[in-house]
Amino acid sequence: MIVGQQDLLELLLTAILADGHVLLEGVPGVAKTLMAKLLARTLEVPFSRIQFTPDLMPSDVLGTSVFRQNKADFEFRPGPIFASVVLIDEINRAPAKTQSALFEVMEERTVTQDGTTYGMPEPFLVLATQNPVEQEGTYRLPEAQLDRFLFKLHVGYPSLAEEVQILQGHHAGFGGTNLEAVQPILSADDLASLRRQVRQQRVEANILEYIAKLVGQTRAHKSLYLGASPRASLALLNGAKALAALRGRDFVTPEDVQFLAPSVLRHRIMLTPEREMEGGTPDDVVKQIMQQIEVPR
Repeated sequence: MIVGQQDLLELLLTAILADGHVLLEGVPGVAKTLMAKLLARTLEVPFSRIQFTPDLMPSDVLGTSVFRQNKADFEFRPGPIFASVVLIDEINRAPAKTQSALFEVMEERTVTQDGTTYGMPEPFLVLATQNPVEQEGTYRLPEAQLDRFLFKLHVGYPSLAEEVQILQGHHAGFGGTNLEAVQPILSADDLASLRRQVRQQRVEANILEYIAKLVGQTRAHKSLYLGASPRASLALLNGAKALAALRGRDFVTPEDVQFLAPSVLRHRIMLTPEREMEGGTPDDVVKQIMQQIEVPR
């Protein structure tokens, strides 16, 4: 159902195995939401979709307490965030008050309401989409929230050949994606077992040092106003272990780290105003840092 986007699909599968949330950024119509829905369909777990809007309240996401007259007390009604795969469409359309409702649940996998803490189901994965171009009625995501996403992925336009393939499919009557045709292939227990295998991947000491140097260099780079925190180092490590497993290996290589570095770092670093005015991007700086640091053998 998805034409092209092979690297993107590999990164989404990596995020599932690494137990991390994903932010998908791209212009409308490049199948961001479709990709997230398809990913959810392949897992035999509860799924929910939340459309973020400027008037959305935290209780619309987390749930609310309802007064029960017959028992004269309040009962908590869980909101749509209580699912294993949560698709948040147009995440940057909700104000900071609603964004803050996601802080605890994305990091600690719990929701605290009226002094009671509720745990999230396992697995728990947030897939969020946002449009980078349209600024009308959107809000900038807080840095602390961006840091909670394992990857930020750019969903680009298809190539000419891929777009022709999409058109041919629609012309032949295969248009209009039938999500019902996609059957679940993994249960929650299967995924938990795969994640246990990923955690046992071999990582040499020189690879750990390479990750630390890459992330550490973002804090000293002259083009950056804000560098990445140790959470980025952990994201690189966990992501590289999952990617190596996906590629059929039981050990991590420097190439795994290099492949993931832009997706892990681009939303965790901030360019200086001067570099931004020159037209630089976070990806340019990450590429520059990778060229400066010696690759372990």
